[in-house]
Amino acid sequence: MYIFLFPLLLGFVFISASTFTTFYSRHFGERAGRLICTILRDVIGIPVWAVGYALSAMASSIDLFNTGLISSLFAWLLIIAGGVIICVGLWSLRWRAAAPSLQDTLVVNGLYAHIRHPLYTGMLLELCGLFLWIPTSPVLAACILGVIWAFAQARLEELDLTQRLPAYKAYMKRVPAFVPKLKLG
Repeated sequence: MYIFLFPLLLGFVFISASTFTTFYSRHFGERAGRLICTILRDVIGIPVWAVGYALSAMASSIDLFNTGLISSLFAWLLIIAGGVIICVGLWSLRWRAAAPSLQDTLVVNGLYAHIRHPLYTGMLLELCGLFLWIPTSPVLAACILGVIWAFAQARLEELDLTQRLPAYKAYMKRVPAFVPKLKLG
């Protein structure tokens, strides 16, 4: 029943390669570091991670609550909103997202003017939507692990970004991590 945990956790490990961009580039050279990060994260990690989530959704388990039209619509609204946020964030990053390097520049426009981690914000919305859509214990476990991983990954990524991008520390002070500041009045 919990076989999905192996690819899910293995995917998290490989996707976390992006937090070692500086390390790989300094030890193996700029080009090799970028290639290592891209292969580990994009070619291996993301597909393995996706298999873990698919297996959690297919695991036989009883629903933790009854779903209806409203919860299904809300689930899909969260999934779509998360997907849109991720796509817009990836568009802003362009190649920086697929193949990070020491030559990257700081993106502070678009969604990145309001939150530092729109990709993780989108993922968090999608995970909430996934659980509302398929409310089983394997999906709940996978989503909880995904939330924990997203927060840890964001923190580790920021450690790497402060090494690669000197302006990132000031950016962290003025822009919130996951939820934009509300301007009242």
